[in-house]
Amino acid sequence: MKDNRPVNLDLTKFSFPLPALTSIVHRVTGVALFVGMVFLLYALDLSLSSQEGFDSVKECLDSFIAKFIIWGVVSALLYHLVAGVKHLLMDAGIGETLEGGVLGAKLTIVISVVLIVLAGIWIW
Repeated sequence: MKDNRPVNLDLTKFSFPLPALTSIVHRVTGVALFVGMVFLLYALDLSLSSQEGFDSVKECLDSFIAKFIIWGVVSALLYHLVAGVKHLLMDAGIGETLEGGVLGAKLTIVISVVLIVLAGIWIW
């Protein structure tokens, strides 16, 4: 019996639809939030430990790299929140069709980009 299944899949050859890409990014932002929370909880613990700890966290958060990291974590949170609301709406039966899924993916991207830009303005 001949096996016609591919032996080595080249994932760069696949063209994923927009709803699939937004779903993948939703999962990636969930992982980013999990990792980012480790650093944020460490900073919270350090800032609550003493006045010196608070001052060192405050000084660190004034740097460019810290603001960029905070913006990245907030961006992941905002995208994950918007995509999560889209998934909740789909669980309620809204946007379950192919056209609804594409529209939901487009709305997820547009709303997320607007919120991420606004968060960037607020953080900087």
